[in-house]
Amino acid sequence: MDISVVIPLYNEVGSLPELTDWIKRVMEESSFTYEIIFIDDGSTDGSWDKIKELSSKHPEVKGICFRKNHGKSAALHLGFKETKGDVVITMDADLQDSPAEIPELYQMIREKGYEFVSGWKKQRHDPLSKRIPSKFFNKTARFVTGIKLHDFNCGLKAYRNEVVKNIEVYGEMHRYIPVLVRRAGFSKIGEKVVRHQKRKYGKTKFGLDRFIKGFLDLMSIIFITKFGKRPMHLFGAIGTIIFLLGFLAALWLGAQKLYFLAHGIQARLVTDSPYFFIALACMIIGTQLFVAGFLGELISRSSEARNHYYIKEKINL
Repeated sequence: MDISVVIPLYNEVGSLPELTDWIKRVMEESSFTYEIIFIDDGSTDGSWDKIKELSSKHPEVKGICFRKNHGKSAALHLGFKETKGDVVITMDADLQDSPAEIPELYQMIREKGYEFVSGWKKQRHDPLSKRIPSKFFNKTARFVTGIKLHDFNCGLKAYRNEVVKNIEVYGEMHRYIPVLVRRAGFSKIGEKVVRHQKRKYGKTKFGLDRFIKGFLDLMSIIFITKFGKRPMHLFGAIGTIIFLLGFLAALWLGAQKLYFLAHGIQARLVTDSPYFFIALACMIIGTQLFVAGFLGELISRSSEARNHYYIKEKINL
């Protein structure tokens, strides 16, 4: 099979027939063999019934339905598990991503040697309240991760199949899939300017809280990328430095006290000095950080799969 199209959705019943017909038309014009995998993330507007109806008419349409809303990352994670195509395309279900981009994305993977290609919505049809924060986070993500992409969060992306089988998307990490791809050892990452269209049906599902979650997940992905497999290198190193600073401060206070006593100089109690409590606090905090690194090391070496989702029904899978 040439292409698997993975489409996560939540309450997008109005756009599904048009999107399916559009994808089908593009695939047939290019003579691709394909499958469309819809992942219904607990919709309440009849989206799953519409997917079942489309599946009965088009055998290429497949689906997974969650019993409750798990989020876009969970939907992508389950969809990736089911893909069979040599190239995997992801897109949103709201018709803002154009299926007409699929042939060029496929060509970039199959003929130009890219392992992952991210879309870039250079001209966006979103309100200013979405565009400005998005630019800020993309700029921050480029600076922190070193991956030179303009649009980390574009839903339209293309992957070589082995890439999606080797990454784990969880939490809100769909925003930072390029980082997960590079972390998995795939370095041939490309970018393509794609058309962005105005929303035709329904309304956006993301509020301002997504920017807070996005920032926290960026911090998480930075830590995981650099220290996920070796937390002792971070916590152990910081803990050791803080402990040594506290120990040296306490040693200096003790040596000062002994010097005064040896020379008959009146000296106040060590515990009367504020530096004693600062030194003590440093040694306690340093020890705790060291232990945290040690425990993190044990957990990272014995952790089990983190994802468990409640699936209600599957179609053609």
